[in-house]
Amino acid sequence: MQAIFPSRRTLVQTAETLAIALFGGVSFIALGLPAGLVSGSVMAVAIAALMGRPARVPLPLARICYVIVGTLLGTVVTPETIRGITHWPGSIALLMLASVAMMIATMVYLCVVHGWDRFSALMGASPGSMAQVIALSTELGGDLRAIAVVQTMRVLLLVVGLPNGLALFGLTVPSLPVPRGPAGLAQLPEMILLAAAAIVFAIAFMQLRFPGGLMFGAMAGSGLLHGFGLIHAALPWWIGSSSVITLGALVGSRFANTSFRMLIGYLGAAFGSFAASMAVATIFILIVARLFRFSIANIVIAFAPGAQDTMMVLALALHLDPIYVGAHHLARFLVVTISVGLAAPRLAKKRHSGPHGGEPGIYTHE
Repeated sequence: MQAIFPSRRTLVQTAETLAIALFGGVSFIALGLPAGLVSGSVMAVAIAALMGRPARVPLPLARICYVIVGTLLGTVVTPETIRGITHWPGSIALLMLASVAMMIATMVYLCVVHGWDRFSALMGASPGSMAQVIALSTELGGDLRAIAVVQTMRVLLLVVGLPNGLALFGLTVPSLPVPRGPAGLAQLPEMILLAAAAIVFAIAFMQLRFPGGLMFGAMAGSGLLHGFGLIHAALPWWIGSSSVITLGALVGSRFANTSFRMLIGYLGAAFGSFAASMAVATIFILIVARLFRFSIANIVIAFAPGAQDTMMVLALALHLDPIYVGAHHLARFLVVTISVGLAAPRLAKKRHSGPHGGEPGIYTHE
């Protein structure tokens, strides 16, 4: 029975984590900060985790929220956004080039400034492929603590910094309209159809091992129904907001079991590598903004070197074009996955055959 139902300890820790996330999200909203539910929940849970509080979001709950967020992303799809896909090949090609350039620049920074070996630098420089990075680092012998801190800090800085940075420079865009059907029971048949399509597509995408399958599958099912004008219903706002807060808590919980001392030890590498990757991203963002007529907010979130699921939640919070942002992050995911998969074994082999072969990584900290 314990395998089916979570323990009392798990329930208590989850409830505490979600309460902290809710407090952070509501506080940021009250302060008028953009994407406050996401950035506030991430920040609050991250701080609580660093202070030693148990931060936990069970996987089944996270999966449900991925499906809900994907469904909500699909509700802003229109026939116009579907037709806009034909205008994206040039932007996606530049995104692929930017992904490789960001990894190279960040690797060089970590190697030259902080003395990281090239294999660990590659793991720390890989944007948005946390699961692959951790798996390869464990298998091939990277410094997991350093890599995890650098990767997690990058996501935290993106979630908190990008919405406020866009607002500071006046680069936000008008919210995309969210479909709203008739209230009450008249909307129920469309809601049932929407939920069924989202769940079926989410499960299908997950079974096909599609990157971010639950979220992108649900978005595909919802997006097809809304994009072709078959339905106009949307999930209630409180369901979406709860899911966004929960996924924010999931991101913040990555700081669990990380002490302030450990964080400070790698803080220079985290901030510096973030600056290196964002400097390259900024160059490409300016190029795309110059060549194409996409909104700057969509370009920034699409080119940001963050985890694709987190960036999609951010796109939802900022009411951006989910198809444009999602297509670019999928393209980046494929480029990073293939590049890292090919380069990691070779760099790991050279690392172990070098003067410190077999040792867990030697770094110089500030």
